[in-house]
Amino acid sequence: MLVIRGGHVVDPGHMNAACDIYIQDGVIQALVDGKGKPSAGLDLGRVKIEREIDARGMIITPGLIDMHVHLREPGHEYKETIASGTLAATAGGFTAVCCMPNTRPVNDCAEVTRYILQKAEEAGHARVFPVGAISRGLAGKALADFGELVEAGAVAVSDDGMPVRDSRLMRRAMEYALRFDLPVISHCEDSGLSENGMMNEGPMATRLGLTGIPNAAETVMVMRDIALCALTGARLHIAHVSTAESVQAIRIAKQQGLPVTAETAPHYFTLTDTAVGMYNTNAKMNPPLRSEKDREAIREGLTDGTIDVIATDHAPHSILEKEVEFDQAANGIIGLETSLALGLSLVRDKFLDFETLVKKMAKNPSRLLRLECGLAIGKPADLTIIDPEQIHVVGADKFYSSSRNTPFEGMTLQGKAVLTMMGGRIVFEGTKKFSKEG
Repeated sequence: MLVIRGGHVVDPGHMNAACDIYIQDGVIQALVDGKGKPSAGLDLGRVKIEREIDARGMIITPGLIDMHVHLREPGHEYKETIASGTLAATAGGFTAVCCMPNTRPVNDCAEVTRYILQKAEEAGHARVFPVGAISRGLAGKALADFGELVEAGAVAVSDDGMPVRDSRLMRRAMEYALRFDLPVISHCEDSGLSENGMMNEGPMATRLGLTGIPNAAETVMVMRDIALCALTGARLHIAHVSTAESVQAIRIAKQQGLPVTAETAPHYFTLTDTAVGMYNTNAKMNPPLRSEKDREAIREGLTDGTIDVIATDHAPHSILEKEVEFDQAANGIIGLETSLALGLSLVRDKFLDFETLVKKMAKNPSRLLRLECGLAIGKPADLTIIDPEQIHVVGADKFYSSSRNTPFEGMTLQGKAVLTMMGGRIVFEGTKKFSKEG
């Protein structure tokens, strides 16, 4: 039996206390509090300890879940593979990720979904839950076969990377998704307003002579999809929220009782458009980094519960796409290996408490996607051990991801996942070794 000793378990709605975790055959057998009292009928005197992990001074959470990543495989393996992306996920403390469908070929059919799941199983690093396409080929013309995708293993649908321009098609997608209780993850962008844009519309774009993207390019589509959610009753999830106006629209929709949820990414609550600096392509993304007012609104939305989830929108690109002129550079940054530390900064700055951070990075994604998550007797031992005090400097050359496109290079961060466990198996362990044989 494997025992994790002395860590402070933070599992919202279930436990917030120091305890020992007993694991056998990948399943949690008992949680023993500081008084030595097991939460299950386990005779501790008869237990044979084969391995111990000393987690004193550490925080243990349910395995983190990132519900928005781009693993690039199939089709763009030179940027990232399922193996490298899921290894990066475990290094960041994630035991599960949801991969977006904008691969080549697009994940709009059962064959591609099964291929992704097969490659994830072969890699064996983290659980992968594919997100199927809303439209065939992401072309926005005809719906994909949601039933086929769900049967193959898809947990949601999205045309992420491309907006669904046709409102009628989006309505039909929501109605179709209702049949399978699927969340529709919306990439909210009015491409007529964002066309040729390269960064946030504002003083910085003017100073650099770059075409700007107004906040309205996101917000008008957020409002449209909320209206369609009200019409259909389907579960709508707004991806990568970046503007103050979007936060307010989502807040009102929730007050009206609509089944609307939302996510943002760490870069939107950490950086502003000033990070573009002198044409820094690693700060180029879609939606773009916004103003300080928008950053403050994102933080407020996280604090008051308007924004349910922190997701990375991990988007690997090689130097071929990033070390070019700014107007030619691809949108997107990597984030799996910096997300947790940036999230912990919200706790230190009093925007969130630690339990709420765990909700936004584990419990809420699992709830929205109908996945298992939690440290409970009889459940798979998917967990993350975090050293909240560890100071580290971001160095992309040390990342497990195949790509290096991060705007956080050289930034000093505090807090790090030091051990990640999936199904009772250690899939990542940092430089400090915690475990010993019994």
